[in-house]
Amino acid sequence: MASAARSRVALPALALVVLPLAAVAAALVSQHRFGMLPCPWCVLQRLVFVAIAVAALPALLLRTPWTVRLGAGLALLLSLAGAAAALWQHFVASSAASCNLTLADRIMAATGLDQAFPSVFAAWASCADAAVKLFGLPYEFWSLALFAGLAVLSLVLLRRPAAAGR
Repeated sequence: MASAARSRVALPALALVVLPLAAVAAALVSQHRFGMLPCPWCVLQRLVFVAIAVAALPALLLRTPWTVRLGAGLALLLSLAGAAAALWQHFVASSAASCNLTLADRIMAATGLDQAFPSVFAAWASCADAAVKLFGLPYEFWSLALFAGLAVLSLVLLRRPAAAGR
């Protein structure tokens, strides 16, 4: 019975690891292949996607009740934060002339990731300049949709871990 419960956790946990990393990979292809330069809010969302994958990794690998709860709980909070960042980018930052020294810019500078991994985490455009559409929808709405989906997957996992220890 325990192995059946552990396997019910595997697919949502795997999705919480793979989907956010695929989103970052897609963003990097957009940037480096198609010249869609990211703004500070874009790279902050990349960081949140990576953090979701890292948070979910113990749930995927260990599948114990507490690692599943912890990973799913962190992934849920991060997904909500990422959704807030995507909404802020669309409704506030994209209409601003500059996004220098915004919260996103300060967070990325504080992590040092923009200096350590500039090809992934450095912002190269203002939020207004980075406002592009993909298949008719603003890029940040695609990000928002994925954050919403990841939040749902996190909730699914939060409902399943009690059975994982049986």
